[in-house]
Amino acid sequence: MSGELLEHALEVLGDKAAEPNEVRLLTMDMTEALRDVRRVAISRGHRLPLTDPPACVGDDEGPQLPAAAFG
Repeated sequence: MSGELLEHALEVLGDKAAEPNEVRLLTMDMTEALRDVRRVAISRGHRLPLTDPPACVGDDEGPQLPAAAFG
């Protein structure tokens, strides 16, 4: 569903003649989808075991993740 919503968003935002109601509906749909994503992320986050965060090295701004962590 998110893929279809993203495709639709690109179409609507690329259409200079898009009606305000169409943009408003798109915004409502995207808000609902983002709310669902947040709910799932929070739910999954509560299931993760508590661990100590990785230590920073040198002048790093924070922990570094390997590229593989992002798929």
